[in-house]
Amino acid sequence: MMAGSDPQRAAVVFNPTKKTAEDLRALTTKLCLQEGWAEPLWLETTVDDHGQGMAKQALAEGVDLVMAAGGDGTVRCVSEVLAGTDTPLGLLPLGTGNLLARNLDIGINDPQAAVLDALNGTERRIDVVHINVDHAQDSHVFLVMAGLGFDAAVMGDTRDDLKDKVGWLAYVDAGIRNLPGKPARTRISIDGRKPFYRRVRSVMGGNCGKIVGGLEIFPGARLDDGLLEIMTVAPTGKLGWLAVIAGLIRRGKGSDPSIEYFQCKSAEIQALVPQEIEIDGDPLGKGTHLSLRVQPRSLRIRMPYGRKDPAILSQTMP
Repeated sequence: MMAGSDPQRAAVVFNPTKKTAEDLRALTTKLCLQEGWAEPLWLETTVDDHGQGMAKQALAEGVDLVMAAGGDGTVRCVSEVLAGTDTPLGLLPLGTGNLLARNLDIGINDPQAAVLDALNGTERRIDVVHINVDHAQDSHVFLVMAGLGFDAAVMGDTRDDLKDKVGWLAYVDAGIRNLPGKPARTRISIDGRKPFYRRVRSVMGGNCGKIVGGLEIFPGARLDDGLLEIMTVAPTGKLGWLAVIAGLIRRGKGSDPSIEYFQCKSAEIQALVPQEIEIDGDPLGKGTHLSLRVQPRSLRIRMPYGRKDPAILSQTMP
């Protein structure tokens, strides 16, 4: 900070339902003052507004940084507003998955490090993916992944009480309960090319590759390459899900159609019967149509200093 200039100020958009929110508030205020920033502006999400309105208010206040304190849903909602602006995003992970934070090496269980990385860390520009559901005029954005079918059913069926007790293992419970089911005939178009058809349990779009447990479901995905990853999941027969797992382990290197990968800048997915839909872990209910397109390097984001895994970021220098 230059002599005579006002200190920088951050806004924190936080989800008050998270148990650590109040402790984080005291810690964040302390660290901001310690690092020469002004006392942060605190904006609480509500049942009706999961972060977009608070992020707009933060921009209107002219803050220098917006921190999203919550899970992947809070991060997504704040990013919808910050994408395309010059105001960077910092992550203070409070959720169960925290998938974007995991991909960026931001401390999941170290709130002090997360706050300091948001205030003083290196800055990158990453892609966001716009998604329109059932031809809606307004789009959402996602930073990690979105899906239609099995994965969305799992997200919608995960028990909140179990997440509080066992964390991400609650998704395993929901996954096992949703294994039975029938594939849906789905039409897919990549970059506007001629559509092709698949009978699938799930179609997913990904912006980065890693999920909990270090599993990489979109091999080679990068957050800043301007490309979208598409994965289809089509188990067949009694051992079909074993073939899916094998395909994930092989990272798509094989001829088994249980897992297929495509890379593109835009995609259109049409299910012939309604399927569950999720965006960055938030279930949206059922629908039949998804339109996805990448907005390259449109979100400024803070993260720890140091060289990043090239499977996450292609640009390793600021």
